[in-house]
Amino acid sequence: MSDKIVIYQKPTCSKCRATLSLLNESGREFDAVNYYETPLTAEKLRELIQKLNLPVRAVLRSDEPAARGLESASDDEIIRAMAANPDLIQRPIVVRGNEAKLCRPPENVFGLLGN
Repeated sequence: MSDKIVIYQKPTCSKCRATLSLLNESGREFDAVNYYETPLTAEKLRELIQKLNLPVRAVLRSDEPAARGLESASDDEIIRAMAANPDLIQRPIVVRGNEAKLCRPPENVFGLLGN
């Protein structure tokens, strides 16, 4: 795997900060995308979810107040809701090539670093 590493994160999130710290310690180059400043489109979310190889609902922060009413929503409705309200997205998501990891816990990032 030699593809560029990208972390999609929220700077105030403790798991995001811990994952960023692990990436910095690894010495690897990476890009950090604050998806509150650079919003993720529904298409980009679909791409990330496919790379995560997880069901859409596994990427939804269902404990967020904005998730109320999404219990019976379709995957497309959930993705549109996450694109409209980034608080609904589990974080951080780290991508390398065609693979991605939801870094909860932050140590999941090691699976992308080869450590």
